[in-house]
Amino acid sequence: MELPDEIAATRAGTGDPAALVGEFRRTAVLVPTVSPAGGAGPLGAGPPDEGPPDEGPPDEERLDGDRLMSAGYGGVRWIFAFTDEAALARFAEERAGAREGAPGRHGEPAAGEPWTYVSVLGARLLDAVIPALGGPAGVAVNAADGDGSMLFPPVRGIVPDEVAVDAGTEEEGV
Repeated sequence: MELPDEIAATRAGTGDPAALVGEFRRTAVLVPTVSPAGGAGPLGAGPPDEGPPDEGPPDEERLDGDRLMSAGYGGVRWIFAFTDEAALARFAEERAGAREGAPGRHGEPAAGEPWTYVSVLGARLLDAVIPALGGPAGVAVNAADGDGSMLFPPVRGIVPDEVAVDAGTEEEGV
């Protein structure tokens, strides 16, 4: 199954969590980038009080001076990722609507402006980008799609054990 199908099956209660993570790792997802000129921290959107400090990844994880769009929630930095351009467009439209015509914040494009993005394998996000952040981080896939969205939190079985928030607990990850 492709990633959207795995997400749907998991949300319906019929999917296999390990298969979902495996498909995410094999899938090239689209990750919006933001310009550092907009005042964002090294990995993205959201004021510093909405998540862990934005210390950012090493320079090799920064892409042409832009940064991967993310937001902090619940003490976790969430990197936004999308399964296709249509899902990214729905997210961009929702964000623009929420701003009611106001300019983009944190380096985000203003309403009506094109969004830039990079294609990244899920495995690279989980195994290289997240560990470079220096704090709890996960991936939010298709964030504007409600029933088609999925979170990949920073737990064992999803991210490397050394950056998993549940490292050292007795329960196993996914």
